[in-house]
Amino acid sequence: MTLGKILYVDDDKLLTSTFTTLMKVEGFKDVVVYNNPLDAIEYLKTETPDLIISDFLMPEMNGLEFLREAKKLYPETSMILLTAYADKENAIKTINEIGVYKYIEKPWDNDDLIMNIKNGIERSHLLADLREKIAQLEEAKAQLTQYSEKLEDLVAERTKELTLANMKLSGIINYCADGIIIIDAKGNIEQVNPACENMVGLSSDAICKKKIQEIAFTDNPQLNKSPKSSVKAAILGLSCENSEFLLRDLYIRNVLSGESIPVEINFASLNNEYSEEEKFVGVIRNFSVQKETERLRDDFIATLTHDLRTPLLAAIQTLKFFLDGSLGDLKDQQKVLLSTMLQSNEDLLGLVNALLEVYRFESGKLSLCKTVFGIKDLVTQCYDELEPLSKKKDISFNLHCDVDDDLLIDADRAEIKRVITNLCGNALNYTNKGGTIDIYVKVQSGDLIFSVLDNGNGIPKEDIPHLFMRFSQGTSKKRSTGTGLGLYLSRQIIEAHGGKIWVESKVNKGSEFSFLLTNVVAKSRV
Repeated sequence: MTLGKILYVDDDKLLTSTFTTLMKVEGFKDVVVYNNPLDAIEYLKTETPDLIISDFLMPEMNGLEFLREAKKLYPETSMILLTAYADKENAIKTINEIGVYKYIEKPWDNDDLIMNIKNGIERSHLLADLREKIAQLEEAKAQLTQYSEKLEDLVAERTKELTLANMKLSGIINYCADGIIIIDAKGNIEQVNPACENMVGLSSDAICKKKIQEIAFTDNPQLNKSPKSSVKAAILGLSCENSEFLLRDLYIRNVLSGESIPVEINFASLNNEYSEEEKFVGVIRNFSVQKETERLRDDFIATLTHDLRTPLLAAIQTLKFFLDGSLGDLKDQQKVLLSTMLQSNEDLLGLVNALLEVYRFESGKLSLCKTVFGIKDLVTQCYDELEPLSKKKDISFNLHCDVDDDLLIDADRAEIKRVITNLCGNALNYTNKGGTIDIYVKVQSGDLIFSVLDNGNGIPKEDIPHLFMRFSQGTSKKRSTGTGLGLYLSRQIIEAHGGKIWVESKVNKGSEFSFLLTNVVAKSRV
């Protein structure tokens, strides 16, 4: 049942009483009746009815005048006019002038009256809802208009910011001293900056018709030997695994001067959700000045260390003459002092020799002297030389050589011995008293695998990447008193053989240093 507030105005008190009774019977509880239309108007000034019912002929103010005043106050409230048969013409006039919802003739039919009252209240509610929706739409329209104006201002502001940012970015790219290059996943060059044009000696249009492999090359024999490490593989292969990668030991060919410019190219992926094809931006850094500086520095170190060898050897030999009695008898206190001096000079000579070896490997002036020799004999010799040191520290020093006595390998015997001695010596130095060191040697499919496993203090994870660098000494927790060149030189030697060296370690559990030499097994002794 649709309920609402009803206002009924009629000068006939009997009819208003009858109407009130009827409304109560039908369940309408909020019904207000007036016998004087002037009083009803005063009521309308403070209350809002859902339906207004008025008689036509009333003293002081007729129904037409009353409803006109009510319409001014509540234009959307439904209104019903009660009229006698003789007043039909006036009723029609009222409907046309004021817009009365319905007129009902007296005496009314209760069912018809109730139905019209319900429909009138529902109409008022619908008009009220419609008015509210219209108001909401008007407010939304106003907000949309305001937002549209703000959006235009925002778009203009953002356009200005993007234009300024684009100008700055263009300036950075165009005036950057480093070359900048954009390539696709196949290595095709799509865009370069002026610095890159100067390096290559070609215009941007000419460079963009080439592949990255046509302007960049490497003289590193290891990179050229391994397809996985070539420039092309680095772009096509590594790009699938990493968003960034660095290519070192490269050269850019300058077409005009014929010069080969040493460079490094740092690539980063340009992938995002909007790009369909994988692309990369590369920053090309010219290392000509750095290379020359490094060469001069290394030449100075090499010359200095080479010149130090002669006086060191002379001093060592002189000290040996004193100690072996060739220059006369010595007192015990003198022997101790001279022995200490001899040891210090020999340590210094070892450092000088290590520096020279590093320089020769890095400069490419040291060629491997490969011979065919028995690997088991070499490992056993190294083991026998180091075993006294293990006994002195009470370390269990074990050799597990799982190869035949007559197995031969093709490598530089002296350099491989240097690596084995260095790895085993490090294990002895970093293993605590009462510890254990195991040496493993095995051959697999023509490859030699050598490992040294200890249960020492281990190496923190963050220090492992630096172990095979120059002058790396121990870990961040414990420093070595050595030169920091042993592992670096070992890596140079193994890589010169085309092999690989690595370490696996856990803190407080120990370390395992290993190297792999591929295709070195020659034959067995006959």
